[in-house]
Amino acid sequence: MCILCDKGFPQNHAGSQLGRRDFLKASTATAAAAAGMGLFAARPAAADDDDGPEDTGKRGQRYVIRGGAVMTMDPSMPNKGEFPKADLLVEGKKIVAVGPNLSAGGAAEIDARGKIVMPGFIDTHHHQFETALRSFLADGVLINDKSGSVAGSTTYFEYVLLTFAPVYRPEDVYISELFGGLSQLDDGVTTVHDVSQIHHSPQHSDAAVKALFDTGRRAAFGYFESAGAVPGNQYPFDAPRIKKQFFSSSDQLVHMIMGGEVYLGDQSADDSWRIGRELDLQIAAHVLSPFGIRPIFDRLAAGTGGNGHTAIGGDNLFIHMTGMSDAAWQRVKDVGAQVSIAFPIEMNMRHGMPPIIRMQQMGMEPSLSSDVEVTMTADFFTQMRVAMNLQRLVVNQMTLDKPNGNQNLPDPRNWELPQTAATSTDTDFPYWPTPPGGVPAPLTTRDVLRYATINGAKHLRLDKKTGSLTPGKEADIIILDAQAINVAPLNNVPGAVVSLMDRTNVETVIVAGKVRKWKGRLLDVNLDSLRRQLENSRDHVFSEAQAHPLFPGQFDGRTGLFGNQ
Repeated sequence: MCILCDKGFPQNHAGSQLGRRDFLKASTATAAAAAGMGLFAARPAAADDDDGPEDTGKRGQRYVIRGGAVMTMDPSMPNKGEFPKADLLVEGKKIVAVGPNLSAGGAAEIDARGKIVMPGFIDTHHHQFETALRSFLADGVLINDKSGSVAGSTTYFEYVLLTFAPVYRPEDVYISELFGGLSQLDDGVTTVHDVSQIHHSPQHSDAAVKALFDTGRRAAFGYFESAGAVPGNQYPFDAPRIKKQFFSSSDQLVHMIMGGEVYLGDQSADDSWRIGRELDLQIAAHVLSPFGIRPIFDRLAAGTGGNGHTAIGGDNLFIHMTGMSDAAWQRVKDVGAQVSIAFPIEMNMRHGMPPIIRMQQMGMEPSLSSDVEVTMTADFFTQMRVAMNLQRLVVNQMTLDKPNGNQNLPDPRNWELPQTAATSTDTDFPYWPTPPGGVPAPLTTRDVLRYATINGAKHLRLDKKTGSLTPGKEADIIILDAQAINVAPLNNVPGAVVSLMDRTNVETVIVAGKVRKWKGRLLDVNLDSLRRQLENSRDHVFSEAQAHPLFPGQFDGRTGLFGNQ
């Protein structure tokens, strides 16, 4: 089964024999097929101001973004990369210059007065195939806890992975990937690591990859397992075909990452890590305290785990890292592996405490990830705010608890002060201790902006291309409205972005020099058609899973199903 064949656009699936020329033909066929399905809207032949500058992103085309408050996220630049008012010159897909009063030689101009100009956000872990299931698990946790509560029964493992995912068709994969990607593009997220656990067949894999290309933003295609272990899946052994067919060039927006879950067993981990390294791919894995991962990861860190090919290295990206041992953390740091934290999801779904304090104490920094929209929004303003709020909650409470020896609170019902709380004598102001030794400073808005931009680029091995507004890098840029009612007056540029803004402030989004959102509107997409496709897919998936949308929180213990009551 293939989404494009089913829609009347026959495809050649002799994947292992395709080279670069065949890939380009396949990409053209995909774009034509998508246009035939009415998913993309044609732009006017002569673009006017409602559509932005013409031919952006094409070789030789120049435009200048004038007069905005510019945060480059590159502290090596003049003014540590922060300019109260500056210009940014783009030619083709590259940033040419950043600074005040640039001479642009007749280039088209984008007026950024009253706006904030910064790099696009980078999401290092997002399960886009689940877009059709958005909010289904808003009340749930990760694994059934046998409590009989709504949270303990509406669970991710049992329902999203084992019930919904196995009934996905390739066309369901495609529309969820496409719609979810465009939604984040609208939010200013210009790069994603799509953790795709939906590889029931080569056609499912192809649909996921093609959707990432069709979305038109920068992406890492994470080739993970087939959720629910659908018979006939070819993970991880289809990886060489996928890389050869779709990723033979490094000069494109989408590249490939190998998923290698260690909790699937030694043989699966060994096969996936071995194949990934043979293909020179980064290797990513979920590492968290549930699923019995801690002892598995301890063995890998000690060099005694797996079947010989799972040595932790600098090519690893670990997701969550909740509940891991000191030795495992030390190994991750020593080899230079990266860690992506999904703060809202970890807090909501019982993954364990997001390990931000440990990382800070070890001199490490995370990137940020949205994880699953079945439970929480993929909006990156939310990710930044929650990261900052959680870290500050912990260090502030550790500071307040300092007079009591900074002990782990003995009464789990009281996460404020222990019953034997002592009064601080640090200062003349009562009950206001200075921070104890070894406790990190509270995160700042600049910190979480760094996590959301350049750290994400480093963790996906893309920092030579994107993550900062450095001349020579590709132009992944967002322009944020700082005159809107929820922000004005602008007094603190990084503070306004993190503490006040939301997706309505994302006015313009640029990927590799090409304007993709202009004056608050995504360009070149037919959202009405996309929404209908997504709703039709949702209806199929829910029907096959015997679940009902809109009010799914009512659980029938006799049937094990959810429905309206």
